[in-house]
Amino acid sequence: MVDCLLQELEMRKHELNDEPLSSVYFGGGTPSILSAQHLDQLFDGISKYYRISTNAEFTLEANPDDITKEKLAFLKTTPVNRFSMGVQSFFDEDLQWMNRAHQATEAEKSIRLIQEFGFDKITIDLIYGSPTLSLAHWEQNLSKVLELHLNHLSAYCLTAEPQTALQHQIQKGNLAPLDEEKAALQFDFMIDFLEGNHFEQYEISNFARNQEYAIHNTSYWQNKPYLGIGPSAHSFNGHQRSWNIANNQTYMRQIQDGILPAEVEELTEENKINEYIMTGLRTIWGCDWAYLNEKFNADLVVQLEEKLNHMVAEGKIENNSQNFKLTRSARILADGIASDLFF
Repeated sequence: MVDCLLQELEMRKHELNDEPLSSVYFGGGTPSILSAQHLDQLFDGISKYYRISTNAEFTLEANPDDITKEKLAFLKTTPVNRFSMGVQSFFDEDLQWMNRAHQATEAEKSIRLIQEFGFDKITIDLIYGSPTLSLAHWEQNLSKVLELHLNHLSAYCLTAEPQTALQHQIQKGNLAPLDEEKAALQFDFMIDFLEGNHFEQYEISNFARNQEYAIHNTSYWQNKPYLGIGPSAHSFNGHQRSWNIANNQTYMRQIQDGILPAEVEELTEENKINEYIMTGLRTIWGCDWAYLNEKFNADLVVQLEEKLNHMVAEGKIENNSQNFKLTRSARILADGIASDLFF
């Protein structure tokens, strides 16, 4: 698999027009289980085929149970300068309900160990809205972010997606349906709590202190081109979206045959403006009128302004000559509002 990732890096080295990379993200799984040798090979491959900005963000996604002193000592010799850890909760009953492999104490221990090795950029994922999570425990989870001196947090609402084990168990009656009212209460509490402690909700699910925004994820929300390497990875070049085949064996076989195992979608004008609305509305920067007028057909922009009028009247959208964005009370409705604005 590592050999194939290296081969794909080489095959696609000109797709970003030789622009320097502002971020590299090892994720979409558990890359922290890779050996030092394999990680070194991948770092070498990236630096061989791509130019890298001086202050590039190198993030490694990690599970708490993968972190060891030996691995951290090695990672200090690599470009990795940021960790993303799937903590989910600092309470064991939540972790057990979510079928997570680690224990609550492991997560805190791993974070402190990473900090001891001099890594100061750490983001964690937390989940709210689960049946086992009380408001009191949710407050304690958020307080732990402060106690650990973290400057970035991603918090996601538990949802029962179609064709998942969770949705199947709910449909069978083995689990109670998720409580949307409780989730909304925890979402509002989180915003108030974090903003009261100098965190900025710069994207619906992401909070940062001292403007330590995630460079990588912010690039997605600002419609910048990106390249995805490996099975299931997605890419975007401004005009097309592509995604690699999910099956590992098929992916490796096609790469070894010199074939890129990707499907490509050519984006229409409507696709592009819809995506810009969807991503822009999720952020504090909102959607920029100058960008819209520069990039899109004037008729579409006029129609968009007309669609916005009733949402402004309903108190869901703030609109001025520079941009439009969600009001505080409408943040929890972001996806629905975006879809109502779609062409």
